[in-house]
Amino acid sequence: MLTNPDEKEVRSITPTQRIITIAGVAGSLIGGGVIGATLAGPLAATAANNSATTQLTAASASPSASAGTFKSNEDATHEAGESATVEAQENSGQRPGGGTGKFTPNEDPAHEAGESAAREAQENAGQRPTVP
Repeated sequence: MLTNPDEKEVRSITPTQRIITIAGVAGSLIGGGVIGATLAGPLAATAANNSATTQLTAASASPSASAGTFKSNEDATHEAGESATVEAQENSGQRPGGGTGKFTPNEDPAHEAGESAAREAQENAGQRPTVP
């Protein structure tokens, strides 16, 4: 019986009610996380891979090319300005122009500072360098 009308009756929570409440909160958090990952996960993966997909597409233009070999630029803007001869060379895996002509090494001091002794020896012998 209440003597003061401002006082409220305090009910205690039973252990069963406490377990059900905790389980409900935990289930809501887990469910929300699963829904969020389901909806946002593919969007984030797509956003993160857009540039990688573009790069892979460009690299696969010449599938027979291995690391260190020539890979042609198959961009539509670049292709519009190419001659049939250059396109034929690219399609066969050759570098356009074939790298022919007189070799002139870069003797700039800044460039020379980063060169290996083997590369400098090839340049001094008039050869196109094959080593970094």
